[in-house]
Amino acid sequence: MHGFWWWIIVGGVAGALAKMVLPGDKSEPKGCIMTILLGIVGSLAMGFLVHDVLHSTHFGGTVDSIIGATLGAMLLIWVARMFQKNQS
Repeated sequence: MHGFWWWIIVGGVAGALAKMVLPGDKSEPKGCIMTILLGIVGSLAMGFLVHDVLHSTHFGGTVDSIIGATLGAMLLIWVARMFQKNQS
């Protein structure tokens, strides 16, 4: 089940969890598509970090994927906010 739809499901869950932890203000983009994209990109970023940088194969299950994707999405939210503050 690790196909296209799997990434959509994990991305949606991870993006929603990340936005619940770091909701932000009204100026940030919101919506279902943005939340799913945030989760997907977060999972890719965390997958790169865990597998390629840390040389670990520990992650791989459903819960691990969601946790990793959520942490990755939260990291992306934080970086975007820091970038946005520097632009102001």
